[in-house]
Amino acid sequence: MAEQRERLIIWPGYFDSKRSRRSGRRVPVEASVANPTLDGLAYAARSTGIKKMKRDEDASHPSRPRSKEGRLWVSIADALAATGASSKEGVLREIGVAWRGQKKGAKLQDKVAKASGPKTGDKRGRSQRKAFKSAKGRKPSERRKRRK
Repeated sequence: MAEQRERLIIWPGYFDSKRSRRSGRRVPVEASVANPTLDGLAYAARSTGIKKMKRDEDASHPSRPRSKEGRLWVSIADALAATGASSKEGVLREIGVAWRGQKKGAKLQDKVAKASGPKTGDKRGRSQRKAFKSAKGRKPSERRKRRK
């Protein structure tokens, strides 16, 4: 029991933006993400500066026994020192803010990559793009009529 007092248990469900506070979310909406995973949680915790952590992938939260979401064991001293927080709620908030920033950054990169179009060597993407341009805005029904 003594070693468990030195660690925090962090569940991905604490950061689920689809849940209410009553159903298990422990961070504000501004620090929550949609569809949280254990890997994403570990990556966000690592980006806040927390080094000592252990993943338990087959664990299920006691209030959600059917979903095997996993949990993250984090050293209390390391988490408090890395985030500068004074409590578990502060640590969770810092991890959530970092995680949401990562998700927004990834979404922005995807949007920029999609807007730039296919790469030079991407023959499949280029051919689909050319096929779309050759229709010149005609409706599919009009193209079928012309073929007949």
